[in-house]
Amino acid sequence: MRIAVPNKGRLHEPTIDLLERAGLHLENGADRQLYADTVDPEVSVLFARAADIPEYVADGAADMGITGYDQVREAQVEDVAELLDLEFGTCRLVLAAPEDDEIETVEDLADKTVATEFPNITREFFAERGLEPTVVEVSGATELTPHVEISDAIVDITSTGTTLKMNRLAVVEEVLSSSVRLFAREDVREESKVEEVRTALASVKQAEGKRYLMMNVPEERLDDVRDVIPGMGGPTVMDIANGGEKVAVHAVVNEGDVFETITDVKQAGASDILVTEIERLVE
Repeated sequence: MRIAVPNKGRLHEPTIDLLERAGLHLENGADRQLYADTVDPEVSVLFARAADIPEYVADGAADMGITGYDQVREAQVEDVAELLDLEFGTCRLVLAAPEDDEIETVEDLADKTVATEFPNITREFFAERGLEPTVVEVSGATELTPHVEISDAIVDITSTGTTLKMNRLAVVEEVLSSSVRLFAREDVREESKVEEVRTALASVKQAEGKRYLMMNVPEERLDDVRDVIPGMGGPTVMDIANGGEKVAVHAVVNEGDVFETITDVKQAGASDILVTEIERLVE
């Protein structure tokens, strides 16, 4: 089973980090290589341009892929299914025009020119509104094209909006919201190894922002402690060897609730409270 991942750029390091945290350690590194084995002999990694990954999966060069939703939409590949939103690399694809121009709505661009690195998404966006502006594909520096009279507006990726402001461009409308996703070819999505990979990555995402609490509680105060733990379902209660009248209580709570929860359970009678990080959480 081969997974295609970005070979460079802002998505590369977070993707490799996610694979490592999911237990898919890369055996022979991730720099300047086309392929890498993992600790699982049935899973290998293929490094490719983020924009090429959807095509690699559709054509069978890889079975699964990790790249931005915007790249999948732009590639317009068939028989590729999204398996999981990995919730990083978030950005927006927006329609923007010069601040001092008279373009204020999408309809104002009906007979204008729009420059973009995403021509397929852009044409679809305007077609849904019954419009057919001239779409010019560029390979970089999209935000400069209105100022050198190549286009009247652009469709481009933005994360913070800073680059748009620096180039005196204002957002007319959002075209697409994107984040990094895990996807697979339809003919392999039901295979057990694909599900293993999906579950491993999902377990890392589910553990983010969670902490594991362990404490000892007198049995007569157990209900009081249960009432103040905001965990995922009820806490786990276990007998303690030589614990006398105390039991062990374990619970998963949101990181933001830890400070208040420790105070509450201590006041409710808990002792020997331990908080640990969670690397993976399988629901």
